[in-house]
Amino acid sequence: MVVVGSVVLRRRNARSCAAFIERAGAFFASHGISIERVMTDNHWSYTKTKAVSDVIADLGATHKRIRPHCPWQNGKVERFNRTLQIEWAHRQVFESNNERSAALPDFLHRYNHHRRHHALGGQPPISRLTPT
Repeated sequence: MVVVGSVVLRRRNARSCAAFIERAGAFFASHGISIERVMTDNHWSYTKTKAVSDVIADLGATHKRIRPHCPWQNGKVERFNRTLQIEWAHRQVFESNNERSAALPDFLHRYNHHRRHHALGGQPPISRLTPT
């Protein structure tokens, strides 16, 4: 497990997906971490477009796709999506999607810097990037 980034995309298209992967690559590079593989589902924005394949190639990474209809192959992401639903999206009542989206950065900070994770010996994910 490592630090998780997430954004609310108005559209799930190749350009927005590629931009997210590029920002993730820059974040990890700033911590001295290179990305070897990018695992995605088989949505067309990941598999049928040049924008995403170019960004992954620029990172020096390979693109690994899960088998169709097998979300358990990307279990860490699926588990994080469940955590997002329980602890962010549905934990409180939001007046609008904009209000919910505005709450995401604070949730991600708590998740990455303060929330203890059993798989990490009770440490938050950021502990994997910095000495404890």
